Amino acid sequence: MATKMFHLAGTEDFYSSDSHFLEACYLCRKPLGYNSDIFMYRGNTPFCSKECRQEQIEFDEAKEKSWKMSSRAMRKSETNKDSTPSKTSRTGTVSVA
Repeated sequence: MATKMFHLAGTEDFYSSDSHFLEACYLCRKPLGYNSDIFMYRGNTPFCSKECRQEQIEFDEAKEKSWKMSSRAMRKSETNKDSTPSKTSRTGTVSVA
């Protein structure tokens, strides 16, 4: 009996190598019938319904937005660490006549 792994996100194959990728919905794992519609997303990710596919799309978009925001925050904090406050100091001799 083949063991299957289930992931909500990622592009990794969540099925073992000996099973067919169109066997079950990627999100809810409902078996996909031979005479039923299959809704595809990102090339080779099958879903049993528009709703399951949409849920995965929204999850992926939220994850991507989170990554963008965290990378932006990291760049901003690195920029702040690298920049030194500009302080002007003058040295020299002043003569009064």
